[in-house]
Amino acid sequence: MSVPAVPLDAPPGQPRKAAMAAWIGSALEYYDFFIYGSAAALIFPKVFFDASDPATATLLSLATFGVAYAARPVGALFLGHFGDRVGRKKIMVFTLILMGLSTFLIGCLPTRAQVGGLAPVLLVLCRVLQGISAAGEQASANSMTLEHAPPHRRGFFTSFTLSGTQGGQLLATLVFLPVAALPEDQLLSWGWRVPFWASVAVAVVGYVIRRTLQETPAFTQQAASEGVPDLPLLVLLREHWADVLRVVAGALIASVSTIFTVWALAYGTSDSVGLSRTQMLWVGALANIVALGAIPAWATLSDRIGRRPVFLIGAAGSAVLMFAYLWAISTGSYPLVLLFGILAFGVVYSAANGVWPSFYGEMFSTRVRLSGMAIGTQIGFAVAGFAVTFAARIAGPGGDDWSSVALFTAALCIPPVLAAVTARETHTVPTEDLGERSHQDAAKREAVSA
Repeated sequence: MSVPAVPLDAPPGQPRKAAMAAWIGSALEYYDFFIYGSAAALIFPKVFFDASDPATATLLSLATFGVAYAARPVGALFLGHFGDRVGRKKIMVFTLILMGLSTFLIGCLPTRAQVGGLAPVLLVLCRVLQGISAAGEQASANSMTLEHAPPHRRGFFTSFTLSGTQGGQLLATLVFLPVAALPEDQLLSWGWRVPFWASVAVAVVGYVIRRTLQETPAFTQQAASEGVPDLPLLVLLREHWADVLRVVAGALIASVSTIFTVWALAYGTSDSVGLSRTQMLWVGALANIVALGAIPAWATLSDRIGRRPVFLIGAAGSAVLMFAYLWAISTGSYPLVLLFGILAFGVVYSAANGVWPSFYGEMFSTRVRLSGMAIGTQIGFAVAGFAVTFAARIAGPGGDDWSSVALFTAALCIPPVLAAVTARETHTVPTEDLGERSHQDAAKREAVSA
């Protein structure tokens, strides 16, 4: 006896509610994630590593930032599997709680002066837990919003996940502004801990918001009619391996964000440039305010002209503007830093950042969408996370070879451009047919071989 299919139309109000849940949840989740980036650039070299060798301490601190990205592919395999088997909602709640707990624990860690080499070990452990959490956060939130959204507005609704991450980064920056202004002794003793402790409130608010959200109609119908795959990873690799590779390549665009957020912050506040912590943090804050408007605008444009052209604008434009932004920092001219920082990160990078949730998600069918997005993006993000460490090496002993860092970042924008050029355009494909071409081709091959 066949089970009747569940209609794909979302209940009234659910698309908007899913988008807001993704926005707020991602903002809260990435508040936790990005306060670590600020601390890794400004605080941790002096607290958890040997301050007598500032260059090495900064390099090691930035490496711990990349550790979470290395943990992401592992988390993606685990969370992607269960997200395609038990649903999007449960993964969204789990990732939020894990991120809040691990971030709170970072604020409780003893320093190097208190426990010696154990301090950075504990820091890395907490950072790994953050990475596992982040691995499932965006993929589950993107799948939730895409599968709830009206077919002709999937780009707009899924962009709320990424504007949420910008909101979280903005919140983290604003929290760090008064903390960074504390006297040095207070900053290094207790001040840096306060933003991490606040993650308890973040986790509670996020849980209340997400637990009331309904599971998506697409996943519900898939489970009721065909059932969910026992091993989504095998289905993914058999039918969607080329799209997974495209997502991996496309996800390298995140290198622009990590270089902007972490390496440029450390470079701008170094002795060779001399800008203050507050000045550089305000660049990030203002760029993120602009991004909050730019991301849904670019995504809306992608609903009209397609995902590929908008993504290409963001990827190619970011490669060019990174040179202008890092050059501006090298001059020490704060007006130039503000101008190019906002243009590069707030406007142009937002084109790729706003459209990739729909662009990647539409490559996969419902039964493997969360796995495909999680695994593909997190492998790419792992490389992007360590881009900060490589940049610190490339910048030389003085940490001021900005042109080499800009060239390195531009090179990392080439694979995303190639991924977009070779991808299918999907903005007009009905939601129920997304990713089904490869599935049907596989079925035909099986029938012929039989």
